[in-house]
Amino acid sequence: MMNQEKIGRFIAACRKDLGLTQAALAEKLGITDRAVSKWETGKNLPDTALMLELCDLLQINVNELLTGERLVSEDYQKKAEENLFRLLQQERQNNQKLLSLETVIGYVSSVSFLVLIFSASFAVTQMQWRILMIAAGAVIFAVGMYHSLKLEQGAGYYECPNCHKRYVPTMRAVFLAPHIGRSRRMRCPYCGRKGYHRKMLTR
Repeated sequence: MMNQEKIGRFIAACRKDLGLTQAALAEKLGITDRAVSKWETGKNLPDTALMLELCDLLQINVNELLTGERLVSEDYQKKAEENLFRLLQQERQNNQKLLSLETVIGYVSSVSFLVLIFSASFAVTQMQWRILMIAAGAVIFAVGMYHSLKLEQGAGYYECPNCHKRYVPTMRAVFLAPHIGRSRRMRCPYCGRKGYHRKMLTR
């Protein structure tokens, strides 16, 4: 795992060396100074989309940022490999958390739907309450399934069984694809062939 506190201290030190306040650095990156504060206190890591711009502003390279220290040339290759490994580990863990959350949302929405349908069928006598409970159950189920699919679509990648390329499918492709567990039958955007594409946590 990345040492977020060490990285945060390094960001703060580089920023101060350049005479920048948290607010000034945040303005240059188009973010809030609160986000910078979270980096420097080790609560969050900078988003990967901002890393290159942040490094450019702080006059460091990405490996130094992820290591939390200045690197001399003989350490550079070793640290680069270590940082790549850590990033892959972190990506895997983050995607695993998203898939776990997807499972929880899917189960909760399904159980809520079944409870409301059962209650409307056997525990409620007034028709308007039955209709209301069935409608509420349907809405909860639809919203839950949408968010579950959204999480599954965005967490990690799918691997084509034919060309073995990994990619993130469109929401439409995920929604329409029949599935077995974490595999979905889709058309590969690279080779164009259909098959059951497995969910992979890293590229």
